[in-house]
Amino acid sequence: MTALVRLRLAGFLRTGRVLGPLLAGLVVLGVLYGGGRAQPAEAYGVSAVLLFPVLAWQTKLLLDVEPDVQRRLALVAVGGHRREQVSGLLAAAVAALGTVTLALVLPWPLGGLAGPVNVDDRSVPLGIALGLWAHLLAVPAAVALGALASRACAGSTGYGVAVLAVGTVAALVFGRSGSVLPWLVPPIMPTARATATGAAVSTGLLLTAWAVLWAGAVLAGYAWRRRLRG
Repeated sequence: MTALVRLRLAGFLRTGRVLGPLLAGLVVLGVLYGGGRAQPAEAYGVSAVLLFPVLAWQTKLLLDVEPDVQRRLALVAVGGHRREQVSGLLAAAVAALGTVTLALVLPWPLGGLAGPVNVDDRSVPLGIALGLWAHLLAVPAAVALGALASRACAGSTGYGVAVLAVGTVAALVFGRSGSVLPWLVPPIMPTARATATGAAVSTGLLLTAWAVLWAGAVLAGYAWRRRLRG
């Protein structure tokens, strides 16, 4: 299975499909940090929200690299649906963590982050830790949404794009403050608010559990759909 993870990552890089999400991420981050300096926690919280659709799109592209015939051969080679699906998700997670690393590092040479100004501002290390947490919560949700939008699951490029669009819009709309249906979407927006305003440890644990459970439910749907499609 490790070999299949490496194979999928190599295919994603060599086919050049990595360039689309990479350029989109650079543009988003450039616009975000080009407008002025901000506290790390607040800036990273917004960054995690903006990168969520980029990470989901990246996952879809990575999982769509393989032709259908090659994917079925891989299924036979690794000995079942579960191993084949897990290898694809692991490859997508590795790629997403690479993008997250870029998102955490890039603001510093761009001069987009500032240290504490007021007495009640959080320290830079704490802001970085909160930003890392926000991005890591976005990864499983984005990978799950991208997997659900992949050709092997959605059936066609058009349906896959629709899944990405609906999932992203729903996360932004239902995730806003005061929404009556917040649990239908991953906690991308609530996490961004928590990093900006500060949150208790209990709130952080709740958001983490929410993100994990949401991603798990979506991935369960992905696995079920993949078994139906064969």
